[in-house]
Amino acid sequence: MKLQQFLELFRPLPGNCYLQVATQEDAITSALEKLLESVDGELRTAFYNEQGLDFSKPFRALPRDHDIVILQDVLSQHTTPKMLLKIAYTTLANTADIILLEKDDAMSKEEMKTLLEEFEFRAINDIDILEGYNLVMAKKMHMWGNGL
Repeated sequence: MKLQQFLELFRPLPGNCYLQVATQEDAITSALEKLLESVDGELRTAFYNEQGLDFSKPFRALPRDHDIVILQDVLSQHTTPKMLLKIAYTTLANTADIILLEKDDAMSKEEMKTLLEEFEFRAINDIDILEGYNLVMAKKMHMWGNGL
Protein backbone atom coordinates (compact mmCIF):
# COMPACT_ATOMS: atom_id res chain seq x y z
CA MET A 1 0.00 0.00 0.00
CA LYS A 2 1.46 3.35 -1.07
CA LEU A 3 0.82 5.79 1.74
CA GLN A 4 2.71 8.96 0.77
CA GLN A 5 -0.29 10.61 -0.94
CA PHE A 6 -2.57 9.48 1.88
CA LEU A 7 -0.29 11.07 4.49
CA GLU A 8 -0.42 14.36 2.58
CA LEU A 9 -4.07 14.66 3.67
CA PHE A 10 -2.84 15.34 7.20
CA ARG A 11 -1.33 18.52 8.59
CA PRO A 12 -0.85 17.63 12.25
CA LEU A 13 -0.24 20.37 14.76
CA PRO A 14 1.53 19.95 18.10
CA GLY A 15 -0.65 18.01 20.49
CA ASN A 16 -3.16 16.80 17.87
CA CYS A 17 -5.01 13.61 18.69
CA TYR A 18 -6.29 11.31 15.94
CA LEU A 19 -8.49 8.25 16.31
CA GLN A 20 -8.26 5.26 13.97
CA VAL A 21 -11.17 2.82 14.15
CA ALA A 22 -10.33 -0.27 12.11
CA THR A 23 -10.35 -4.05 12.07
CA GLN A 24 -6.64 -4.39 12.80
CA GLU A 25 -3.35 -2.57 13.07
CA ASP A 26 -1.76 -2.06 9.65
CA ALA A 27 0.62 0.13 7.64
CA ILE A 28 -1.75 3.09 8.01
CA THR A 29 -1.57 2.78 11.79
CA SER A 30 2.24 2.78 11.77
CA ALA A 31 2.44 5.71 9.35
CA LEU A 32 0.00 7.80 11.38
CA GLU A 33 1.81 7.02 14.63
CA LYS A 34 5.10 8.16 13.12
CA LEU A 35 3.51 11.32 11.67
CA LEU A 36 1.92 12.30 14.98
CA GLU A 37 5.03 11.50 17.02
CA SER A 38 6.87 14.13 14.98
CA VAL A 39 4.59 16.83 16.47
CA ASP A 40 4.12 15.34 19.94
CA GLY A 41 0.65 14.21 18.94
CA GLU A 42 -1.18 10.99 19.73
CA LEU A 43 -2.85 8.26 17.70
CA ARG A 44 -5.57 6.42 19.57
CA THR A 45 -7.01 3.22 18.16
CA ALA A 46 -10.09 1.05 18.42
CA PHE A 47 -9.62 -2.28 16.65
CA TYR A 48 -12.63 -4.48 16.03
CA ASN A 49 -11.81 -8.18 16.35
CA GLU A 50 -8.60 -7.38 18.28
CA GLN A 51 -9.70 -5.31 21.29
CA GLY A 52 -12.81 -7.21 22.28
CA LEU A 53 -15.07 -5.14 20.02
CA ASP A 54 -17.50 -6.92 17.77
CA PHE A 55 -19.49 -5.42 14.92
CA SER A 56 -22.62 -4.98 17.01
CA LYS A 57 -20.97 -2.70 19.59
CA PRO A 58 -19.76 0.89 19.35
CA PHE A 59 -16.26 2.09 20.03
CA ARG A 60 -15.78 4.51 22.93
CA ALA A 61 -14.51 8.07 22.66
CA LEU A 62 -14.91 11.23 24.70
CA PRO A 63 -16.78 14.24 23.25
CA ARG A 64 -14.70 16.76 21.29
CA ASP A 65 -11.54 14.82 22.05
CA HIS A 66 -10.15 14.18 18.54
CA ASP A 67 -8.91 16.27 15.64
CA ILE A 68 -9.41 13.55 13.02
CA VAL A 69 -11.31 10.26 13.05
CA ILE A 70 -10.47 7.57 10.50
CA LEU A 71 -13.08 4.82 10.10
CA GLN A 72 -11.35 2.06 8.14
CA ASP A 73 -13.17 -1.07 6.97
CA VAL A 74 -15.74 -0.91 9.78
CA LEU A 75 -18.76 0.97 8.40
CA SER A 76 -19.63 -1.74 5.88
CA GLN A 77 -19.31 -4.50 8.49
CA HIS A 78 -20.97 -2.91 11.52
CA THR A 79 -24.60 -3.79 12.27
CA THR A 80 -25.37 -0.11 12.99
CA PRO A 81 -22.98 2.07 10.94
CA LYS A 82 -25.03 5.16 11.76
CA MET A 83 -24.16 4.72 15.43
CA LEU A 84 -20.47 4.80 14.49
CA LEU A 85 -20.93 8.07 12.61
CA LYS A 86 -22.84 9.59 15.52
CA ILE A 87 -19.99 8.71 17.90
CA ALA A 88 -17.42 10.01 15.43
CA TYR A 89 -19.33 13.28 15.09
CA THR A 90 -19.52 13.69 18.86
CA THR A 91 -15.83 12.95 19.48
CA LEU A 92 -14.58 15.35 16.82
CA ALA A 93 -13.60 18.87 17.77
CA ASN A 94 -15.32 21.62 15.76
CA THR A 95 -13.90 22.00 12.23
CA ALA A 96 -12.26 18.57 12.57
CA ASP A 97 -12.13 15.97 9.80
CA ILE A 98 -13.48 12.48 9.32
CA ILE A 99 -12.04 10.02 6.82
CA LEU A 100 -13.97 6.96 5.69
CA LEU A 101 -11.93 4.16 4.11
CA GLU A 102 -13.68 1.11 2.71
CA LYS A 103 -12.50 -1.51 0.26
CA ASP A 104 -13.82 -0.88 -3.26
CA ASP A 105 -16.18 -3.85 -3.18
CA ALA A 106 -17.47 -3.21 0.37
CA MET A 107 -19.09 0.23 0.10
CA SER A 108 -19.33 2.80 -2.69
CA LYS A 109 -18.22 6.41 -2.40
CA GLU A 110 -21.81 7.50 -2.99
CA GLU A 111 -23.06 5.41 -0.04
CA MET A 112 -20.39 6.93 2.19
CA LYS A 113 -21.20 10.47 1.04
CA THR A 114 -24.90 9.93 1.73
CA LEU A 115 -24.19 8.73 5.26
CA LEU A 116 -21.93 11.71 5.94
CA GLU A 117 -24.54 14.16 4.64
CA GLU A 118 -27.15 12.56 6.89
CA PHE A 119 -24.96 13.32 9.91
CA GLU A 120 -24.38 16.96 8.90
CA PHE A 121 -20.76 16.59 7.82
CA ARG A 122 -19.74 19.26 5.28
CA ALA A 123 -17.15 19.74 2.52
CA ILE A 124 -17.48 16.09 1.52
CA ASN A 125 -14.90 14.93 -1.02
CA ASP A 126 -13.97 11.58 -2.46
CA ILE A 127 -10.27 11.17 -3.04
CA ASP A 128 -8.73 8.48 -5.24
CA ILE A 129 -5.30 7.87 -3.71
CA LEU A 130 -5.28 4.37 -2.20
CA GLU A 131 -5.58 1.54 -4.66
CA GLY A 132 -8.36 -0.87 -3.76
CA TYR A 133 -10.03 1.61 -1.38
CA ASN A 134 -12.78 4.17 -1.57
CA LEU A 135 -11.80 7.20 0.49
CA VAL A 136 -14.20 9.97 1.45
CA MET A 137 -13.22 12.91 3.65
CA ALA A 138 -15.50 15.47 5.29
CA LYS A 139 -15.51 18.14 7.97
CA LYS A 140 -17.50 18.75 11.12
CA MET A 141 -18.39 22.44 10.94
CA HIS A 142 -19.11 24.62 13.96
CA MET A 143 -22.56 26.25 13.82
CA TRP A 144 -23.81 23.95 11.04
CA GLY A 145 -26.50 21.36 11.63
CA ASN A 146 -25.41 19.16 14.52
CA GLY A 147 -22.28 21.25 15.15
CA LEU A 148 -23.81 23.37 17.90
